[in-house]
This record gives sequence, structure tokens and C-alpha cells, in this order.
Amino acid sequence: MTEYSNRRLSQPQPGKLFTGLILSEDILVDDLKKALAGHFGPIDLESPVHAFDHTDYYRAEMGPGLRRGFLSFEHLIAPDQLADIKRFTNRLEIQWGRIQGQRIARRINIDPGLLTLSNLILATTKNRAHRIYLSNGIYAEVTLIYSKTRGWQSLDWTYPDYQTPVVMEFFRKMRDIYYLRIRDRLRS
Repeated sequence: MTEYSNRRLSQPQPGKLFTGLILSEDILVDDLKKALAGHFGPIDLESPVHAFDHTDYYRAEMGPGLRRGFLSFEHLIAPDQLADIKRFTNRLEIQWGRIQGQRIARRINIDPGLLTLSNLILATTKNRAHRIYLSNGIYAEVTLIYSKTRGWQSLDWTYPDYQTPVVMEFFRKMRDIYYLRIRDRLRS
């Protein structure tokens, strides 16, 4: 036997699922929250919904007056579920879309992610040098890292809206909830 065969593999801690939402002005947030909670379980934290004006990337497809919000879900998930969750949210984007010429234009953009004590990971369909392939066309990106002395820290590729004080505060509160859940799990 080699030295490696004697090592024990450990399972990662479950993470806290969240979704970043970009919404057309005609989307009712409560209807979307019901759809997401019906699939992922109860929502335990939500950010204020505010104007999304950090980029025009989505405007041609989704229209003007876009809004941004975040939802955090009560149930913790295994990290290896993230790719399946992203595929589900992609299907939901299409279901909520509208026909525009020969294609379906999204009215919502749903970016699921996973928060742990040390980082915040987003799932995406776009490959870049700093992303890691998960499965079936889905990649993962570490978007923020956590420092005990400085809190959430952005990286060179962190989206500008993820660096705003309102979003950083949402993730701070979400991490506090997650920390208590993990601590309670370890005690039981």
C-alpha cells in the first residue's frame, strides 16, 4: 500500500445556499421568492432590492430598470450540489422568459452560490481562467474570501456590485447565520 491509500478522505462542511437575482422591472419579487423557496426550502434572509446599474450587460436582453437582490436559504447543502442547482436556475430563467423574435429573452437572472466560513462561491456557465469546472457545463468561481480581521474581501475578478457595502453587509449577516448553524451542528 502506498502512503496515499492510507489517508482518510474528509467530507466538506455543507454550505449555505444563496441566489443573486437580477430582475426585469415587470417581475414580482414575491412570486419569484415563492418559486425558489418551493424548490430550495425556506428563505432565512433577503437583501433589499435595489437598482442594478453596475453594468449594461443584461439591458439588451432584459430591458431597462433592472433590480438586484439576494436571497439566503435556511437549508444547508453539500458543495457538490451546486452544479445541479445552477442547471435548475437556468431552466427557471427560461420558464420565466418571454419570446423575443426567434429566442427566449430572460426576465430574471438567477446566480446560485455557496457561502462557507472562508469563501463565497458562485456557479456560472462561463469558463474563465480563474474558474473551475464542476460538471455538465457548470463552473465555480471563488468570488469573495473571508478574513477574520478584515471580513469579506473581493478579488481581482469580483463583480463590482458584490463589492458594494449593502451586498457585503448582506453576506456578513448571512455568514453570521451560517456560523451559528455550523456551531450548533458540531455541538449535537
